[in-house]
Amino acid sequence: MSEYQYYEFLAIDRPLTEQQQAEVRALSTRAHITATSFTNEYHWGDFHGDPSRMMERYYDAHLYLANWGTHRIMLRLPKALLDPEQAECYCVGDQVGVWTSGAHLILDFTSEAEEEYWENDVERSLSAIVGIRAELAAGDLRPLYLAWLSAYGTWERDEDAFDYEKEDELEPPVPPGLGSLSAPQRALADFLRLDDDLLAAAAEASPPAQPVQHNRTALTAWIGALPAKRKDALLLRVIEEDGAKVRWELLREFGGGITGQAVETGRTVAELLDAAATRRHIREQQEAARRAGEQAQREQERRQARELRLNRLAQDLDAAWNVVETSIGTKKPREYDLAVELLRDLHALAIRDDHVGAFTRRLARLRERHQRKPSLIKRLNDVCLTAE
Repeated sequence: MSEYQYYEFLAIDRPLTEQQQAEVRALSTRAHITATSFTNEYHWGDFHGDPSRMMERYYDAHLYLANWGTHRIMLRLPKALLDPEQAECYCVGDQVGVWTSGAHLILDFTSEAEEEYWENDVERSLSAIVGIRAELAAGDLRPLYLAWLSAYGTWERDEDAFDYEKEDELEPPVPPGLGSLSAPQRALADFLRLDDDLLAAAAEASPPAQPVQHNRTALTAWIGALPAKRKDALLLRVIEEDGAKVRWELLREFGGGITGQAVETGRTVAELLDAAATRRHIREQQEAARRAGEQAQREQERRQARELRLNRLAQDLDAAWNVVETSIGTKKPREYDLAVELLRDLHALAIRDDHVGAFTRRLARLRERHQRKPSLIKRLNDVCLTAE
């Protein structure tokens, strides 16, 4: 299989100028570039630009994937909307990184794994994931926690992913609502290969959260109470193409994005991984028991159906044998198969009703009459209808 790489960047808060687009186009003549997006894919070559540098200068979101197993998401937010020190609590080696550039904070999430197959629609993942940027800006820390958790989840796939002293590392603050992820958060978890059992184990310590419903009357009153000087400054920022940031700041100041605060649990990485392993073992046992029960039910239904068929055959054995002869007489492979299946039922009926001798004699005569039909004889031999 040839190598494949996919790059996508989005400018969300502010479109690129003509000059900026020209600067980006100089990095790749093959990319599809607009004022708000950059997309390119490579089957043998490589992109010579620096994604980190591009995020610092131009874009607000980036997705990268390669068919050898690398998945990467980067997000840029104003530092005023996400405290860098708070974000750094969720950093993990090369898997979860945070740095600042000017007035912005940049998050870098990476997942590595061996890929056994390629999903043709995976390149559309950024549109599904990018909503976490607005959630982070609104104060929702679940995307950061999911990235942290997925990073340590690689330990279950790769024993050499971390040094063993990392087992005693405490988890960062657990945000509310891990048991009810938003659609962008679910997409992020899938993209970073976060194990469902590990997520469920982590969610046990996560308090429930409900989205804040912004009451229009209360919001109107709150805006009316803002000082006129501040309103003027906010309107100026909106006109200067800073509208999204202004909206996030105001909504966060008014009521935040979700209710509840992140909690300190004191759980270690090892405890989380052990809890996930226990949960997985119980789930697999339950699934195995369910599958066994379903298989037993199917077997019972098959036995009951066959018993009904045998009862119908027992009402007129001669008619059943005539159907066998008629099917064979067509000399068609499909009819041969039907004849053999009916003979197998007749054999089972003979065993059940204790007339195997009579069945064997009729089968022997049938085989003798049709001995010059090798295809039929082979079918009979394959299911042990040999008349011996």
